[in-house]
Amino acid sequence: QAFNYTPSWKGQQQMYKLDIGWPKIPEYFTGQTFCVAVDSLHGLVYVGQRGDNVPKVLVFSEEGYFLYSWNNTVEMPHGIFVLNTATDSSVWITDVGTGKYGHTVKQYSPSGKLLQVLGTPGNAGSSLIPLQFDQPAEVFVEESGDMYVVDGDGGMNNRLLKLSNDYQEIWLTGTNGTGIGQFKIPHSVTLDPFGRVWVADRDNKRIQVFDKVTGEWLGSWSSCFSEDGPYSVRFTADYKYLIVAQLNINRLAILAAPPVGSIRDCVMVNTIQLADETKPHLVDVDMKSGAIYVAEIGAQQVQKYMPL
Repeated sequence: QAFNYTPSWKGQQQMYKLDIGWPKIPEYFTGQTFCVAVDSLHGLVYVGQRGDNVPKVLVFSEEGYFLYSWNNTVEMPHGIFVLNTATDSSVWITDVGTGKYGHTVKQYSPSGKLLQVLGTPGNAGSSLIPLQFDQPAEVFVEESGDMYVVDGDGGMNNRLLKLSNDYQEIWLTGTNGTGIGQFKIPHSVTLDPFGRVWVADRDNKRIQVFDKVTGEWLGSWSSCFSEDGPYSVRFTADYKYLIVAQLNINRLAILAAPPVGSIRDCVMVNTIQLADETKPHLVDVDMKSGAIYVAEIGAQQVQKYMPL
């Protein structure tokens, strides 16, 4: 008898299914896959991987065909983000390396040409003038050029910065701690259409929410994360749900996203249980098809889940 896994405790049907044909040739993953970003406008999927003598960025089509890779000036990719504006598209990567390129947030052309470096390459720090990071975990860039950086992935900083399109500080929140607006490894950041910034506060096992204009704290969710902290925050294409990776228990949690107004309590609507030792690190969502792409450090692959 076939055994179909559906989480019975909420009486919910499965919401996603694995696309076993993505990518067409998995052998292109030759390192540890830490991050993934979807350019849904152009149908491209960017994967950041680590390892010696491996290309650090791989580019696939959304159908799963390998297109090309690039490597220069990326040391240890942690987070990756695709920005589409009216005129062009670019790829932002956070680099947590300790060598001459590390502790930076970098902007590349789709083909891998380095366009912009934020931070002080090779130097960890907390300064804002000049700008310094210590293992910046992830970046989210708005079409206006305003950007949100969570810094960092275990370094001296535990902060969320909003920078203007000329890379000046607009506001900053966060110190190391467990209080409101404090962080222990702010690991992932995203925005919703209602002017709210969502941060995976990984080692505090909670998600915190801030006003994007003022940086004011709006609320936090911890009840969903008693088993394992949130590693990623990404919205579904309709902004009804938040997709959260939980690395140590190898699962994706699907949480109900609150509409405008109060953040209220966390509601877990569904889960996607991955195989043991998969270790999902960061995810991204295709805002056209709704597909979820999961970068898995343990399995050393990216998997694609399609909405049912």
